[in-house]
Amino acid sequence: MNTAKGFLPKRVRVTDITARDGFQNIKEWIPTEVKIEIINALAAAGVTKMEATSFVSPKAIPQMADAGEIIAHCRKNLPQVELVALAPNLRGAENAAKAGVPEISYVISASAAHNKANINRTHEESLNDLASITSAFPALRVNLSMSTVFGCPFDGETPVKQVLWLLEESLARGARTVSLCDTIGVANPVQVQAVVAAVRKAFPETPMALHLHDTHGMGLANTLAALQMGVDCFEVAAGGLGGCPFAPGAAGNTSTEDMVNMLHRMGIATGIDLEKLLKAVAIVKEKVNPGIPGRLASARTYSEFCFFQCA
Repeated sequence: MNTAKGFLPKRVRVTDITARDGFQNIKEWIPTEVKIEIINALAAAGVTKMEATSFVSPKAIPQMADAGEIIAHCRKNLPQVELVALAPNLRGAENAAKAGVPEISYVISASAAHNKANINRTHEESLNDLASITSAFPALRVNLSMSTVFGCPFDGETPVKQVLWLLEESLARGARTVSLCDTIGVANPVQVQAVVAAVRKAFPETPMALHLHDTHGMGLANTLAALQMGVDCFEVAAGGLGGCPFAPGAAGNTSTEDMVNMLHRMGIATGIDLEKLLKAVAIVKEKVNPGIPGRLASARTYSEFCFFQCA
């Protein structure tokens, strides 16, 4: 699609991360059957890729204690959904592989200070563990989920050269794809385009996704900036759930329904039925968090305002 700024993609791949990033910081236990109900509703709406859980120690993140059950359900009942699970270390990757997960997200922060605060590792330790994972499980696809690409709560703005260095080192150790994450939601559209351009120039063959938080209300603006650079993969969460423990009180991820609504109104297809998606969000609102920050789900009824529906 030709625009004044260049070419927009005709279709976008939406990866929903509600069941992992959206749920992991919620303190009250979400019953496994509720998680499954929401996952099923998202799949029924046409979501074809989900980060469904995290294989972490239940002591660290109790909300993810049912990871095996979640994956077993999805593999049995949702064959059309491409599954991803977060695995922070070799043991997590082993458990993910045993459960039959084809792809993991492996988190390293571009900021050394955030990496130490978040997972208690140096860059060298994280990279060594990544090499161990790809060596032990060569069939397991590893997506580098690079945190604090656009800014860090400890170090401030992240230098682009640091992002490029970490990506180069990670690819050399077996990562296949990368998600550039605005972990605390401080990116701006000009910065997004600059970082995407730099990564594309340095690594033109590496598939890229963006993971944009909405702390300062710029999630969709940053999405548009990325679209104008040709980015066609985004990670989002229903209702805008999620967040970062180092940015207390901040809004979560860009919401799935808000992004899909914007894309459809722009004539960009996602394969997602927006009306069915809003039904999934309603379950989230009823059974998980009545105060979801996403905007579309609070705007009257679907039929009153939706004039576009792309397949």
